[in-house]
Amino acid sequence: MPTPTRGFLGRRRDRDPRLPPGQYDVGADWPVLTAEAAPRITPETWSITVDGRVESPTTWSWAEAHRLPPSEYRGDIHCVTTWSKFDTHFAGVSVDTLLAAARPTAEAGFVMATSKTGYTTNLPLADVTGGKAWIVWEFDGRPLPVEHGGPVRLLVPHLYFWKSAKWITRLTLLARDQPGFWEQNGYHDRGDPWRQQRYQGD
Repeated sequence: MPTPTRGFLGRRRDRDPRLPPGQYDVGADWPVLTAEAAPRITPETWSITVDGRVESPTTWSWAEAHRLPPSEYRGDIHCVTTWSKFDTHFAGVSVDTLLAAARPTAEAGFVMATSKTGYTTNLPLADVTGGKAWIVWEFDGRPLPVEHGGPVRLLVPHLYFWKSAKWITRLTLLARDQPGFWEQNGYHDRGDPWRQQRYQGD
């Protein structure tokens, strides 16, 4: 029986080093995945509150948030459903800026992010500080579409995207970790795509 030649087998494609294990490049697409129906939120009715274990609970309106120092993210995002999207560009404000105003107390170690819909997701405080998280209202220079969390969503791009809560309205600092919506339903507490932390026990 003849042996297949290299040309018959084809050339092996090198895996893009930006792709975490178990992920594929979705290209120009951006799949829409959500646990609830998209709410109707206008910029005039949106606000973001930082409360809980902070010295100064603070709420910003749309206009007040837009007067904060702007910040942006350029890089990749990864969904637990195995797609990754390269070279995204989001603009908004760094979570560091919000926390600097609210001033977390010494016992604050975790954050519960809450959406207008009631959706929640929990994060270690260390995962949303030090330039690792944003509140964003623009994608590729345009207003963030409602199906992707517009007018404003949380962005924590180094974790699976269910941690980047859509339609974000509140960040509550906690002394102890508490599971959010998906975490109560079997998803991992942290969700690091490079460690494939998809489900509890991973």
